[in-house]
This record gives sequence, C-alpha cells and structure tokens, in this order.
Amino acid sequence: FSDTIKTTKLPILIDFWATWCPPCRMIAPVIDTLSQELAGKVLVGKLDVDKNQIAAGHFGVRSIPTLVIFKDGREVDRMVGAESKEAILKRLHPFLSK
Repeated sequence: FSDTIKTTKLPILIDFWATWCPPCRMIAPVIDTLSQELAGKVLVGKLDVDKNQIAAGHFGVRSIPTLVIFKDGREVDRMVGAESKEAILKRLHPFLSK
C-alpha cells in the first residue's frame, strides 16, 4: 500500500471505509463511478479500516468514511464524511494532469 502511494505518478484517491458504516455504503457507488470515469487519470482504491487497522492508524484515520488524496507520495487533501461526486471531483481537480 505504502509503496503504491510512493511510486504511482497519478493522483490517488483512497476511500477508508468499513462494512458496518452506513455513510460508507452510501458513497460506495460514487467511488465506484469515479474509479471508472477517471481510469487512467486517478488511481482509486478502498481500504477497509477493520481489516487494515495499522494502515488506517498510520494515516490518522479517526472517522469514516475518510477520503484521502495522495500526489507524488504525499497526502495533499482529505475529506471526512460522505461527500457528493461533485464535491470529490472539485477536490481532485487541482491534482489532475492537464
């Protein structure tokens, strides 16, 4: 996981979530849609915080859903809570290659 963040040239959007979290399930279709629509422009991933507690702790995830944007190996933005597709795209836009 950390190697991917450090070596990937594309912006990365990670959805920190859990199966028992209603807001996480609510935005799951949005994340899936973004993954398809932004293929080749953004690497989109999901990290189950219950199955990956060390990684979630390493990135300081305290509430879910948490969406974190990484660029050039570092965190550049973070959204906590369920966000609309438009809100996520607005936050991603500055990090997309032209």
